[in-house]
Amino acid sequence: MIFETHAHYEDPRFAEDREALLTKLPQEGIDLVVNVGSSLESTKETLALTKKYPHVYGAAGVHPEETGALDEESFQWLTQVVEEEKIVAVGEIGLDYYWDEPAREIQKEWFERQILLARQVKKPMIIHSRDAAQDTWDILKKHRAEEIGGVIHCFSYSLEMAKKYIEMGFYIGVGGVVTFKNAKKLRQVVADIPLTSILLETDCPYMAPEPHRGKRNSSLYLPFVAEKIAEIKGISVDEVCAQTKENAMQMYQIKGCQV
Repeated sequence: MIFETHAHYEDPRFAEDREALLTKLPQEGIDLVVNVGSSLESTKETLALTKKYPHVYGAAGVHPEETGALDEESFQWLTQVVEEEKIVAVGEIGLDYYWDEPAREIQKEWFERQILLARQVKKPMIIHSRDAAQDTWDILKKHRAEEIGGVIHCFSYSLEMAKKYIEMGFYIGVGGVVTFKNAKKLRQVVADIPLTSILLETDCPYMAPEPHRGKRNSSLYLPFVAEKIAEIKGISVDEVCAQTKENAMQMYQIKGCQV
């Protein structure tokens, strides 16, 4: 059975078949899902999904691209949501320098505020970092992130950086990109880090793995990711699925299979 650690089923691209898809996931071997908030509205919708589906948990947070919408009133609402029982992480939060907006100082401010929130509620963080390797690392070190823990979602940096995050106690999120022909760097990371430090994720509806690249992604495609990791590491798919599920249960502090 597979633990899907990062999905966005509140996305409009699931509007027509969301209920049917989420209902059948356990029958298809995807027994647990964490739906991840990326804005105030998607966090609200994520909370609703956790209440509707026993096998769906959630993360509450504001993605760096959405931090321009945050103010003290909305942040106070977020601090209440993260206390909910089935909200198991703060995320996705971090830095994204690919775009010019919001300004980097705004991103940094709310990244740090959400790190402090994670510390306050004692829940792990889901970190988004794009073209911002050094600043992300510096801020996490500043706030002693090793005392909080979490995952570097959709990991795209070097093997050296992966090892530094693992030493900090973080997991490395691996999704469909590992199946892409041009993903040599990520495959090297997967080959060289321990399986005990890897989480399976899709980031659906984005980044579907080969042979479905370019299509709408879903948790149903996670076996393709598990198969590629098994191939890279020379182990069985069952071992990949079992260990990454155990990793996720530990990080998200989910006891047993609460579905």
